[in-house]
Amino acid sequence: MSRHRRMSPDRKRNEKGSPGEGEPLFLVVGKLRRPHGIHGEILMDVLTDFPERLLPGKEVLVGESHQPFEILGLRRHDPELLITLDGIETREDAGEYRNQMVYVQADALPELPEGEYYHHELIGLVVEDENGQELGVVEQVLVTGANDVYLVRTPDEKELLFPAIHEVVLEIDPENGKMVVRPMDWY
Repeated sequence: MSRHRRMSPDRKRNEKGSPGEGEPLFLVVGKLRRPHGIHGEILMDVLTDFPERLLPGKEVLVGESHQPFEILGLRRHDPELLITLDGIETREDAGEYRNQMVYVQADALPELPEGEYYHHELIGLVVEDENGQELGVVEQVLVTGANDVYLVRTPDEKELLFPAIHEVVLEIDPENGKMVVRPMDWY
């Protein structure tokens, strides 16, 4: 059902449904580990569900300064990737980027099919039960083996967990900043 910064419920959301002000403008897709070989390749941990979208010719942003680099090459080095970035030509060049995060711009993400959402689109949604009672705000999306679970922070700072299944999550409306759930009997 879903593919993460807390925001107050009254903040406006942009046309893609993501939080406007306070939105993470960049999403982490990997972490550069160490140089590999002598020609500037870098071992990268993959931190995205869509590594197939990292392609030669695409731009990524490296480090806290979000330095732009074009991807020149990628190859599997299970479970990581070996990545070659434009302008990084030697082992020494590659070493300068050791342990740096790799980002993509959030607004450059491809649209998902109807009814599917990126995690960052869900963070900050106000959660109501089917009677309109406000339960809290989505604070985190937990990825489990079976289905995602939405961690909702209540106004009194308690945590509620809602599995991302159709029987529990009745509506997701990022444009209006809301999610409607049917709490299970244990709630």
